[in-house]
Amino acid sequence: MSALLEVEGVSKHFPVRQGLLGRSSGLVRAVDGVSFTIEAGTTFGLVGESGCGKTTTSKLILGLERPTAGAIRFQGENVLALDRAALGRYRRSIQAVFQDPYASLDPRMRVGTIVAEPLVINERLDRSARRRRVLELLDLVSLPARAAELFPHEFSGGQRQRVAIARALALSPRLVVLDEPVSALDVSIRAQILNLLGDLQERLGVSYLFIAHDLAAVAHMSHTIAVMYLGQIVESGPAEAIALAPQHPYTQALFAAALPIDLDGPRPEVAVAGEVPSPLRPPAGCRFHPRCPHVMPVCSTDPPALRPHANRSVACHLY
Repeated sequence: MSALLEVEGVSKHFPVRQGLLGRSSGLVRAVDGVSFTIEAGTTFGLVGESGCGKTTTSKLILGLERPTAGAIRFQGENVLALDRAALGRYRRSIQAVFQDPYASLDPRMRVGTIVAEPLVINERLDRSARRRRVLELLDLVSLPARAAELFPHEFSGGQRQRVAIARALALSPRLVVLDEPVSALDVSIRAQILNLLGDLQERLGVSYLFIAHDLAAVAHMSHTIAVMYLGQIVESGPAEAIALAPQHPYTQALFAAALPIDLDGPRPEVAVAGEVPSPLRPPAGCRFHPRCPHVMPVCSTDPPALRPHANRSVACHLY
């Protein structure tokens, strides 16, 4: 399998400004030294609590933010060094499906126009070729041809997310960033959308960056999972290994609080105290140590490195 996207030591720090003169009073370390690889045709799941840096990571990959440090390589090319034409090709190769299908579709546009919009901007197609492509895309996401003439308000939430997926696939991207794609949908509809995404991956060979805090969905969809806490990856590895036998105390707590993946297995009892600290002033040493049930003196002084352990990488002094 070949690496499609490589993220290496990427950080994004936002200056915090105060007062009338806008003096800098510190940095929010939204993403801090994150590295991972997405293989062609696979799903990479990124999980963690709200505010851990998942969405900022996706914005860096989509080119909506520029990293403070680190490198992003797509098919071996450094994305940050691309000229304007190459950057345009990169952006066509990476598309996104967002959390809220109500907010991501223009309510004044018919569905056919919404799905065709990327084609109008990026492809030189005549009207009939564009129409054929739109109908192909609607069929791909199991929507009828007549859906092209309707407005978004005439659809359910699940159908609107199908429209958003069709639009994301219009330019035949290599990678689709799925930012909480099912969290705004009814539970009964979530499985349908996840199964659709799985079928599309099989048919088209597209890769996904799946960002969510729904751990059951991530475990079901992903080949590899990375767990983020306060801007850093604390554990990453094969999805099944991490879902069934999490090693980092934070990962254990996340999966203990979620629905069990293995209904017959024992439920781990892991208690995590306190709130997530501010990314403006992250704790010294291991960032999870103020909340960790296994905290040791070394945890408050030395940041643990992400090291190989039990078929995955873990950043924890226990190992």
